[in-house]
Amino acid sequence: MRPARVTSTGAGAVVEAAPVVLVAHGSRDPRAAEATRALARAVAGARPGTTVLPSWLDHTEPGPTSVLRDLAAAGHPRAVLVPLLLTAAYHRKVDIPAAVAAARESSGPPMDVRITDVLGPADGVVDAGLLAGLRRRLAEAEPGPVDALVLAAAGTRDPGARASVGRVAAALGAELAVPCRVSYASAAPPATARAVAKLRRAGARRVAVAAYFLAPGLFHDSVVAAAREAGALAAADPLNDIPELAGLVLRRVDAAPDGQFRLAR
Repeated sequence: MRPARVTSTGAGAVVEAAPVVLVAHGSRDPRAAEATRALARAVAGARPGTTVLPSWLDHTEPGPTSVLRDLAAAGHPRAVLVPLLLTAAYHRKVDIPAAVAAARESSGPPMDVRITDVLGPADGVVDAGLLAGLRRRLAEAEPGPVDALVLAAAGTRDPGARASVGRVAAALGAELAVPCRVSYASAAPPATARAVAKLRRAGARRVAVAAYFLAPGLFHDSVVAAAREAGALAAADPLNDIPELAGLVLRRVDAAPDGQFRLAR
């Protein structure tokens, strides 16, 4: 069910969708912040009448705490917070709950906040829209057939998060009926160049790199450069604000559990 509030007017009840707060990791690269703003516009366009606000954990303002406090002060009784993350690692487990807890310390009016699942696999399930978005970006980068793939991600030391990236790689490879290996730009092996090289040594001649990134930045730039040097056929763009990603955000909003936090002393 969609989170909403009902207000009474002279003409009867009017249903108003709860505001949606998107929370990105944040980057020094201004392209990343613009991608988050573009996604917020795409989500709002896909569901007219819903307020969709971007926020960032680091490097860019406003932060989620500030956005939640402003919404509460404006009289919104509830909000839905969507982590723009592809794995449920440290930022989802620690940083985002801490941001909500900080907003709860405000002396302003109360507000219920629901935090959704991340955009990567939830309960082990890879969203079909996420796969469709990855396939779209691959087709844009290389419209011809490929015989192997590398799914390049930012990287994490969290074993559960790495396992979720592996599930996406397995699902993407199954959809395209080709082997698909994982690579990381940081924090964990293998690097993209090594993953591409291993597939080429195994006989693959048309290797493409799928970008498991929501926005451009230094990590994605490094993946593209490494893919080219290793002989990959093409490297895809990040997901950014494509319709498949906007649809996934809204599915997470609609599935958000009730009553996770209440902003009130």
